[in-house]
Amino acid sequence: MRAIRFAKTGGPEVLTLETVDLPAPKPGQVRVRHTAIGVNFIDTYHRSGLYPVPLPSGLGLEAAGVVDALGDGVTALKVGDRVAYCSGPIGAYAEANNVPADRVVKLPSGVSDEVAAASLLKGMTAQYLLKRTFPVKRGETIVFHSAAGGVGLIAAQWAKHLGAVVIGTVGHADKIALAKQNGSAHVLNTKTDDWVKQVRALTNGEGVPVVYDSIGKDTFEGSLDCLAVRGTMVSFGNSSGAVPPFQPGILSAKGSLYITRPTLAHYTRNARELQETADDLFAVLASGAVKITVGQRFKLADARAAHEALHSGRTTGATILTP
Repeated sequence: MRAIRFAKTGGPEVLTLETVDLPAPKPGQVRVRHTAIGVNFIDTYHRSGLYPVPLPSGLGLEAAGVVDALGDGVTALKVGDRVAYCSGPIGAYAEANNVPADRVVKLPSGVSDEVAAASLLKGMTAQYLLKRTFPVKRGETIVFHSAAGGVGLIAAQWAKHLGAVVIGTVGHADKIALAKQNGSAHVLNTKTDDWVKQVRALTNGEGVPVVYDSIGKDTFEGSLDCLAVRGTMVSFGNSSGAVPPFQPGILSAKGSLYITRPTLAHYTRNARELQETADDLFAVLASGAVKITVGQRFKLADARAAHEALHSGRTTGATILTP
């Protein structure tokens, strides 16, 4: 099969398309023949070395497709089932992958393969952020960074559906309209606006109870300054680089703040949690309250171009690869 591989860490140029052998699935695994592949910022962290992986390596954690082979002991799935996965093993940038059966979710008829690949990781991330890391309540005003990105578009719609007022941020003026169309009541440009001051103004000086921040280095201090007393900073990504070291005393100085660095893995620790989280996402998609935007499509062979687009900061919504 064809697969994207890299032998050294670096920029998008380290990615190469190769022909590799895929062994039969091991006991407890299924082979998924991919029809759509999700592209996520965590893929760039693996490629760059920010999140180290053994080299040489494949890339990608998320895909949708059809089960076409079963390992010994697999009884919950059958050949021909439409499925998706988003927690690896790494290697989704390929025509197929062997995946533990207990990390696969079945797709309902109303969710297409493309929508699943575009939304499973991002949508389940939005689910645990909004409903479990800091459960958003009706009437609350929240800040969600990168509101025109893959997670942000889903999360802002979902938060609005939950009754929250969303202050979304973007990094380019041409993303403002998209964010407003997808759940953000207010949209601030972190590159040109005094966004911290504007958040305070929009909340009558009080600040917000929670900031969801996937940007990292560039917005960390500003995000803390947006928080109300005893507010919560949810740091869940590093698109601008890792947050630098800081003294815990800054949290008390700014209002006895809380900070957490959650990951999806800790909210989907077993097959039950995984399926429940996915089912909650599928339900909100079926309701029409959340719609999925696929902003960019690339061929598998063009994975390098997909990563260049991500780094440009000009992408909107989800990015997918097609085998």
